[in-house]
Amino acid sequence: GRWVINEAIRQAREWSDLGLKVPIAVNLSAIQFKQKDLVEDIAARLREHGVPGEMLELELTESLFMEDVNAMSRTLHRLKDLGVSLAVDDFGTGYSSLSYLKRYPIDKIKIDRSFIRDVPTDADDVAISVAIIGLASSLGLKVVAEGVENAAQAAFLEEHKCDYIQGYLVSRPLDAADMREWLQRRG
Repeated sequence: GRWVINEAIRQAREWSDLGLKVPIAVNLSAIQFKQKDLVEDIAARLREHGVPGEMLELELTESLFMEDVNAMSRTLHRLKDLGVSLAVDDFGTGYSSLSYLKRYPIDKIKIDRSFIRDVPTDADDVAISVAIIGLASSLGLKVVAEGVENAAQAAFLEEHKCDYIQGYLVSRPLDAADMREWLQRRG
């Protein structure tokens, strides 16, 4: 986990030096999140590579929000103090209370691909996706739809004011060199 965070921050620095100001998202496991020195370690890596916290986004699963509320809140606020963005990954698949959306300093929710797969043809997936986008919007959160693979899904999400899409329609997974080229082509 530490190596991944360090590499993400190092890569953000490398791309920044090329004029590509692209935040890098890293999935954070429950084990990593509970490490006592997590915030200090991230702060040290940001300083070491000269990268502002805004260039790092940490993705957390809903299940993490069921943990010790006070410890969770302290850690999340300390990460926010570094400028790090926080996202709830695979939103809608956990069993937690929605109260964490107002309790914690979350910036973004990512709609799980299972709700996007059959949009816009499945009425239930449409209803769930629209509700999640509306909920996030009313709370001032950004929304990412995961698993977008076709133009009909993208059009539906754009119509309903989803902020970002992620999936094969945008690009297949890329290594760092190919990603740099992809970003440079898009200016």
